[in-house]
Amino acid sequence: MVEGVKTNKQQLRLLQHLQPTATKIKLSKSITSTYCYYINVSVNMRLSVERKPIRVNPDPKRVIARFFFNGNDRAKEVIQRVMGISEEDAFSIISPLLQEYSKRHRNITRVLNRHCSKLKPLFAELDIDFDTLTVYRKLLIGSYFTHEYSIESAAFFNPSIIQDPDQTELQEGQRRVIMSFRAVGEGHISSITFRRALFDKYNNITVLPAGNYIDEAEIVRNAVYNKKLFFDKAAITQINIAVLEELESKLDHHFEYSNLRRIILDSQKGQESDLKKLEYDKVLWLADSYYEIVFSLDTDISDRVIFPISEYERKGIEDARFVEFKADDGSSIYYATYTAYDGALIMPKLLQTNDFYNFKIMPLYGAGAQNKNLALFPRKINGKYVMISRIDGCNNYIMYSDKINIWEKPILLQQPKFTWEFIQIGNCGSPIETEQGWIVITHGVGPMRRYVLGASLLKLDDPAVEIGRLSEPLLIPNSEEREGYVPNVIYSCGSIVNNGKLVIPYGLSDYSTSFAEIDMNDLINKLIEEGKQQKAAKKKHVTAKEEVVSK
Repeated sequence: MVEGVKTNKQQLRLLQHLQPTATKIKLSKSITSTYCYYINVSVNMRLSVERKPIRVNPDPKRVIARFFFNGNDRAKEVIQRVMGISEEDAFSIISPLLQEYSKRHRNITRVLNRHCSKLKPLFAELDIDFDTLTVYRKLLIGSYFTHEYSIESAAFFNPSIIQDPDQTELQEGQRRVIMSFRAVGEGHISSITFRRALFDKYNNITVLPAGNYIDEAEIVRNAVYNKKLFFDKAAITQINIAVLEELESKLDHHFEYSNLRRIILDSQKGQESDLKKLEYDKVLWLADSYYEIVFSLDTDISDRVIFPISEYERKGIEDARFVEFKADDGSSIYYATYTAYDGALIMPKLLQTNDFYNFKIMPLYGAGAQNKNLALFPRKINGKYVMISRIDGCNNYIMYSDKINIWEKPILLQQPKFTWEFIQIGNCGSPIETEQGWIVITHGVGPMRRYVLGASLLKLDDPAVEIGRLSEPLLIPNSEEREGYVPNVIYSCGSIVNNGKLVIPYGLSDYSTSFAEIDMNDLINKLIEEGKQQKAAKKKHVTAKEEVVSK
């Protein structure tokens, strides 16, 4: 819409300047007799995109054995009931359970023992000597505090993709990749799962079958916390200010998890209010957001699931964007940004690994580490880490930092420009480096809350500069993709270049996953061409408007 045009003659003069790019013109009259022109400046055909005949669907048989707990009082009742049966009865109950569930879990006895051990404080309150319990009774008690959870029973979508560190034993033209997925199960709880896939020399894709077992990782809490950063983050999580000030005064500039936990437990002893005790718990929950997880070396990557661990992510770990980051010395480290969700608050977090067995996890800090959609560039630019974010839920921002976990001073990068992205624009994974610039696959949300994919090209040495942006969507949900858990949505968390093609794995209506492919040269040329056209049209528009105003 052209604003500031008051007469029909002025409109016609303006239209003469815009006519070379105008293809659809509609003149409307409002009740105030103000006339406006709507002009569509796009005259080019969409790029050719090939959809791959592959669909990765959720598998409800993929289950993990999780700790099941309904509160101290009920737990004590269950323990007492199990303690009341004979050793013979305990053996006769647990023996067939072990035979049945050993076929579904790699080491079910280890799981049951671990879950029984979590109840040690309750055994002490019941005056039961935990160490005197027989092996089978411990296993039986553990089974009453265990339940199976189907991690992908509802959905398996929003993939990212990176090159596998292991490229050995491949045939000519083959390439092995690792894909991450957002798996959703009962209660809409999201976790991160993995698959390996294989490209051949013709870019045909084979997603390798998943293993028979799924393992959660062992959790290690050995973080050393920076007091200022920790309490800056705590201040935006709506924790009671008085509680924060009290704890902050009792801690050193750097402190360990065990010190914080001890101080919190001491502070809670003097509190009669359950609500006040909860505020102390919230601080511990935040500390739980820093942790390391370790998977067994005998697991296949498809056996590993990163399930919500801390209280601040209890409702899900959403949309991990993995990237292979190249350090200054040429070595690779793998990062992923993801969104932790507790049902009310969103916490952007960073995951780091070298081998996909050991992961370090921490929150991200700063004014730019808000909301969703953070994506890290795959290397430093001009000596700085660079990140794209969407701090206001609508526009893309770019940020630079000396530290990978602290992001301040976000700079507006992109606003919705075309009708198919009027509601919001965001990224679909880390930018991809080319000689002509950084390719960013974007998502746009338009009418009927339809999610489509677009693309932009950013300047190589100054990615705050947009060279070009597609005026038409790159990919739109078709009739076979629009039905699912959330209709009319396609979405991706990362793409990869292989054999001159950009391969985009993408989620279908928040249910399953497929792949699309586009020629890189065609995409880059299109982005550069459209960038020139859009700049010329904008310049002509400004000139015409200035002439109309002057007359």
